[in-house]
Amino acid sequence: MDIDKVYGRECSLSKDDFLKEFNVSTSGLSSQEADNRIKKYGLNEVKQAKPKKWYNYFFESLFSPFNSILLGIACILFYTDVYLADVPSYANIIVIAILVTASTLLEFFEEYHSNKAAQKLKELVATTTTVLRDGKEMQIPINQIVLGDVIILSAGSLVPADLRVIEAKDLYIGQSSLTGESDAVKKVVDIDIKLDEVDGISDLDNICFMGTNVISGTAKCIVIKTADDTYFGKVAHTISTSKPKSAFQQGIENISKLLIRFMLILIPIVFILNVSKHNIVTAFTFAVAIAICITPLLLPVILSSSLSKGAVRMSKKKTIVKKLDSIQSFGAMNILCTDKTGTLTEDKIVLEKYLDIHGDEDFRILKHAFLNSYFQTGLRGNIDEAVVNRGLQNNMQEYVEKYKLVDEIPFDFSRRRLSVIVTDGNKKQLITKGAVEEILDICTLVDYKGTVSPITNSIKNNIRQISKNLNKDGLRVIAVCQKNDIVNVDNFSVDDEKNMVLLGFIGFLDPPKESAKSAIEKLNQAGIRVMVLTGDNLEITKCICKKVGINSERIIEGKEIEKLSDAGVLRLLKKCNVFVKLSPIQKARIVRVLHESNNIVGYMGDGINDAPSLTNSDVGISVDTAVDIAKESADIILLEKDLHVLLDGVTERKKNFC
Repeated sequence: MDIDKVYGRECSLSKDDFLKEFNVSTSGLSSQEADNRIKKYGLNEVKQAKPKKWYNYFFESLFSPFNSILLGIACILFYTDVYLADVPSYANIIVIAILVTASTLLEFFEEYHSNKAAQKLKELVATTTTVLRDGKEMQIPINQIVLGDVIILSAGSLVPADLRVIEAKDLYIGQSSLTGESDAVKKVVDIDIKLDEVDGISDLDNICFMGTNVISGTAKCIVIKTADDTYFGKVAHTISTSKPKSAFQQGIENISKLLIRFMLILIPIVFILNVSKHNIVTAFTFAVAIAICITPLLLPVILSSSLSKGAVRMSKKKTIVKKLDSIQSFGAMNILCTDKTGTLTEDKIVLEKYLDIHGDEDFRILKHAFLNSYFQTGLRGNIDEAVVNRGLQNNMQEYVEKYKLVDEIPFDFSRRRLSVIVTDGNKKQLITKGAVEEILDICTLVDYKGTVSPITNSIKNNIRQISKNLNKDGLRVIAVCQKNDIVNVDNFSVDDEKNMVLLGFIGFLDPPKESAKSAIEKLNQAGIRVMVLTGDNLEITKCICKKVGINSERIIEGKEIEKLSDAGVLRLLKKCNVFVKLSPIQKARIVRVLHESNNIVGYMGDGINDAPSLTNSDVGISVDTAVDIAKESADIILLEKDLHVLLDGVTERKKNFC
């Protein structure tokens, strides 16, 4: 999907130019115009495959390749042993019927609850939304939304289509379902970006995407894409596409075709050789008997029972098998693709360090960061939660009772910092935390062990170097500063964020799992190459991969593969194990290219953004805590999100088939 081609024009125009070029009004459409557009463009519904009924699964199991051969033989036997025979004999037909029934039922009961991912997608979108029609707000079903509609968003709203923001107040959107990024994204009215700078949907901060949700704030937006034209629709189409046949399934089909060819050749030859010596019925019956002899009648039952037995044994290793055919692929896979968060890491951001300007631990830094995070009233993200938790662990509850919130200056993406003004009853204190460079811009002084001195270029460069070193260690760094001389100020604003005193840094880490490194070593020893496909940034991913033993000498970003051909992507896949800042469709493309290059590919994921990749893989692996759509798209479900559990399942499968 060419993001800059699809969304570039809508996002690069200013609000006024956008309204003028696309001829839309901020007062909304009339009901008559909306009806006309529905007739012209259709309903706002993502077209998906019709959900399968129970009988669809039954007939798929009944008419599997081997069963089809047996049913064909049964029809011939009915003609020779019943219709033509003087004394009808049903023995052979009954035997085949029992074998077919046993094979069908074993597979049917395992397959019946197989994935219905496309159907699950509908549950992610709100049934109604607030829209401006005829100059007033009203609630309408989301399938009645049309291009040009004005949508009103507020906290808790689900985005019903792809929207261009035209008014926004502290609007934060959770779009981890599409991008894999855990932090909420602030959406604004205008962004300064060129078309050739758009690498993915994460760069489009004035576009809200269908299927995402509003964390906080309000906005007025214009519908720019509906139904299958939305980014959500593209993902839905990918998931609705049938899963590629695994090597095991292809092998079964090839054997079946080979047997059919033998029969088509052998039956006429045997019949011709015998018809001159015996009557036609006898010669034909003998030819059919030869065909039955070369057909492995018990093979369907043996396969189904063996796979079912393997599924039971794997369940004892916390591995639940949804599709029997996937067991063979699970044990035979030579590449495992996985996300970073939650699989290689603990999926829990923790505050690791609180350092002064020289990189030494200083408890005062934690205190000021705690006051800032605890008393801010805006969106409390993962970072604020980590700061508050660490502060409470260090007995900072007394500060909650001692200090009171006076005012705050909320975070925004232009300043990239957040300030609170607190008082202990005697004096007011302004405390600010934010990105390192933005904090350095407003600081004129530094505080080192209680001694305040002017900040110099040498000090700034040293601070930048400390921050860079922390980043290389996988830590996300936030700077903290404060100011005490704020008497006689009643209405605080951004203008008060100046002449601040820099205190130090706080560093956060999503630590790697203790078990990850040993599990990856054992997977490599078992002949399974582990690849990381993530939407996270390069530095943190590189650090985590280094700690768990994944080769990360070269890391590829999503924008580097966007315009490459499949052959070019394959060349990169042969050399690199780590890919970062990937969209869901880019992940799915990598998995598809690996599959088409004769690899048996497993993909492990638990989010909506992982569903296309789970579908494209030979064996999709998820966990019981995953979102519904990921579990429905998966072939294997682990009862614990740990690579050791996956390794146990692979080992158990290999024991079962040895």
